[in-house]
Amino acid sequence: MDVCSREAKPLLTVAYALARILAAVQPVNSSEPLALDQALGRVLAEPLFSSINLPYDRNAAMDGYALRSSDIQEQDFTLAVVGASWAGKPFTGSLRQGQCARIFTGAVVPEQADTVIMQEQVRADGDSACFPGKLKSGQNIREAGEDVRQGGLLLEPGKKLAAVDLALLAAAGVAQVEVKKQPRIIFFSTGDELTPLGEPPASGKIYDSNRYLLRGLLADAAYNVTDGGILADDPRLLEETLFAAADRYDAIITTGGASVGEADYVKDLLTRCGQVDFWKLAIKPGKPMAFGGIGGCHFFGLPGNPVAVMVTFQQLVAPALRQLAGAPAYRPLRLKARCTTPLKKSPGREEFQRGVLMQTEDGGLQVSADGKQGSHILSSLAAANCFIVLPADCEGVAAGESVIVEPF
Repeated sequence: MDVCSREAKPLLTVAYALARILAAVQPVNSSEPLALDQALGRVLAEPLFSSINLPYDRNAAMDGYALRSSDIQEQDFTLAVVGASWAGKPFTGSLRQGQCARIFTGAVVPEQADTVIMQEQVRADGDSACFPGKLKSGQNIREAGEDVRQGGLLLEPGKKLAAVDLALLAAAGVAQVEVKKQPRIIFFSTGDELTPLGEPPASGKIYDSNRYLLRGLLADAAYNVTDGGILADDPRLLEETLFAAADRYDAIITTGGASVGEADYVKDLLTRCGQVDFWKLAIKPGKPMAFGGIGGCHFFGLPGNPVAVMVTFQQLVAPALRQLAGAPAYRPLRLKARCTTPLKKSPGREEFQRGVLMQTEDGGLQVSADGKQGSHILSSLAAANCFIVLPADCEGVAAGESVIVEPF
């Protein structure tokens, strides 16, 4: 049994803790209009419907000749070329029996035509075009509304707008969207041992890496993020800072101070003044975790070791912040892979070990443990590209066994 799992009360599972957090986090209610070219990564606040057909007109799928299928014959045949339809400059005439029009990709198909034959199948001869027999009618035409019908749904609310979403909206002529306002998030590191970058190293001190980790993890257009800096282990300073932040922000994230040490003042402060639960989670790394609220502001108290910060943020905080921003909460992609290295583990806690995931020549997936697994060791986390997720009852993995991996 994992010695850290020997507690008077059972440790909370990750799944149960996440369910508790998501039940408490409500999406932001307010929204704002935003120009389409500024909306990448923002969360859509309302459904969007197309005011036009996509495509707007019937158009050619490739360069060739537009003709009437009634002119197609069993043997080779010739039609008179009476004009051309260009992208942006449609053919304005009328196709009669025995006639065709030169056409280019994306150009409007003449009203009387119902087939486009690619130019590679046609032999042009002055004002005539020679076609092979037995051609298939109706080919190489994109119908109006084939992609989205006029009035059809383009995107649903809660969609986090990606590049392709902007392209779809632009194609439908949408120039402005209503998006959820960004939740305001502030994060702090806590501890007297932390030293800012730029100062000389000193015995008993460590450089503050957690804020740089969180800054990267929170780099998302859906959030309005503030770096609150380092907070010393001073009860009065902590109280003043956190309560002032709670009045201005929708969520506070701290690292350090959520454990059981005598100097972990964050726990004592919030136990007195906030609606915060302090949990011991069945997770490794990252057993100590705090969640709750200070007034109307959500509070996430993460462990101090950087790998534990990464694990608890990805598993518990990231889904909650997505939901807070108005996007659906999600579970990360997990895959099966063959483990090429033996893994040590004691039963008791769900464990997230660092791994390197690769695809083999035959298309399979394999993973190997990457370096030392201590919760303070950043070098192996930087070299990894996935977590190897080991269930609580796992007692280790032999080389060659299948494991679950979660790509970063």
